Amino acid sequence: MMRTLTAGAAVVAMTAAMTACQSAGESDSSSGDTGDTLTIWDYESDDSAMGKAWARAIEIFEEQHPGVTVKTEEQTFEQIQKNAKIVLTGDSVPDVMEYNKGNATAGQLASQGLIADLSDEAASRGWDTKIPESIATTARYTEDGLMGSGSWYGVPNYGEYVLVYYNKDMFADAGVEVPTTMEDLTKAMDAFVEKGQTPLAEAGAEYPMGQLWYDLALAHADDQFIRDYQFFDNKVDWTSGPVVEGAKDLKSFVDAGYIDTNSTGLTAEDMGTAFIAGKYPMMVSGSWWFGRIQTEMTAEWGQFLFPADYTAGSSGNLWVVPENAENKDLAADFIDITLSDEVQEILGENGGLPILGDPSTIADPATREFTENFQTLANGDKLAYYPDWPVAGFYDQVVSNLQSLVSGSKTPEQAMSDLGAVYDEGVADLTGE
Repeated sequence: MMRTLTAGAAVVAMTAAMTACQSAGESDSSSGDTGDTLTIWDYESDDSAMGKAWARAIEIFEEQHPGVTVKTEEQTFEQIQKNAKIVLTGDSVPDVMEYNKGNATAGQLASQGLIADLSDEAASRGWDTKIPESIATTARYTEDGLMGSGSWYGVPNYGEYVLVYYNKDMFADAGVEVPTTMEDLTKAMDAFVEKGQTPLAEAGAEYPMGQLWYDLALAHADDQFIRDYQFFDNKVDWTSGPVVEGAKDLKSFVDAGYIDTNSTGLTAEDMGTAFIAGKYPMMVSGSWWFGRIQTEMTAEWGQFLFPADYTAGSSGNLWVVPENAENKDLAADFIDITLSDEVQEILGENGGLPILGDPSTIADPATREFTENFQTLANGDKLAYYPDWPVAGFYDQVVSNLQSLVSGSKTPEQAMSDLGAVYDEGVADLTGE
């Protein structure tokens, strides 16, 4: 599951009825004594970094809580996304659940009183001081369910971000150095165009084009713009400033041949497999591709941060505790274990982007660099979240308008004006202003 497509889907209201509370993937592990049961719902595969780390967290929990049975129920993202509101109004609920962050997901459940306020636990266990601010932002929600301030309704333990993957062999053949500024990036792409090579793998039918536009906008942005765009501190100007400058830059990428115009019909999978196959020298996309590139790509490859002061990224999903959970204290104990040094190190070794811990302990050089880059962004408060997050339905609008921009059926100004109308309406719905 593409993490940021998940973030895009997070702005869709949950509507479907609950058809099954328990999946076929359920498994039990017990200390052998009869007692309380900690029930955990998540949607990570067993062989993922999160799956491996949380399996160890369960072992530690059982060692520390003899007599407590741990029951894990493997859900899909879609099951939890669609059914959470209905399930959590009942009595048969998990004690702790993986859930997506954002106004229309964790924020909605918080505003409806369906998940517990964890502020006291955050203070007493030190989560509120040791989790970096740009990561903790996704854990806090107002009474109206708006992300970014207020009480703690969830706890993240891993992260994600957008970066640039590059083909070292193609860079060497073109005599191109790794760019560290936007000017360097432009020169690098020009060098590939001169060789008849389209520099960027892209996909306009799904999230990647929107992330590129947002990163380009962030190259013109400051912290206040991010606050305004994501948290509605002030009205966003959709006629000038970062969003329009980013759109103009995207159009210039198309005009210069940096992006194929036929990418408007391509999916993220199309983009990623083309890059892995060596058809493009660069791909701007998320950390969720890291493990797959590391496993499947035969050419030498590398990574670098998009050359802007801020970049798209955030915490990963949250642990939340249903208000009707029977064992909230045990849930908090388990969450705390997932933030322990040992569990965070397992995340790091497996490319899971731990939010805490020392990346210098990671043995694999590429994974260590990957993690160091993320922690540099997180600790420097340089994660700018995602372009589709602020309002419901915005993901589809971002995709559609950028397709029109790339195809030439809309100018950058027209595309941003149309996006701005949807954004402003969504903000009014959320804030009443």
